[in-house]
Amino acid sequence: MNLLRFELPSRFHDYGLLVLRLAFGFSLMYGHGWGKMMRLFGPDEIKFADPFGFGPAFTLSFAVFAEVICAILVMAGLFTRAALIPPFITVATAFFTVHFSQEFGQQEKVVLFAFAFLAMFFTGPGKISLDGYLKRSK
Repeated sequence: MNLLRFELPSRFHDYGLLVLRLAFGFSLMYGHGWGKMMRLFGPDEIKFADPFGFGPAFTLSFAVFAEVICAILVMAGLFTRAALIPPFITVATAFFTVHFSQEFGQQEKVVLFAFAFLAMFFTGPGKISLDGYLKRSK
């Protein structure tokens, strides 16, 4: 018996992906997207960073789409790989435009989000997802 070798049944892989999707999807939606959505639909004039020159309203709308709508899709595991692209673009943009010159402690959150999104993109949502359900029902 090898004490360094600890294996779980293969179904636990899907539980791990579910936990990853729920944790990062909820954190993105509630911790970042919800406040932006309130600003987007609020009464005040839209003031938001516009690093690509599309205009603050478009940029904020894209961020809300990425951080709320796409986060919900990721949590549900529906169109998961496609739904991960806008949030990845958003956090990569935040990294290079806002956090690049900061200390790692201030960069850490966007770096973790970016790598979690990449990992989920490469692995897919797992069987415990709407994508997995749709794949099994075909």
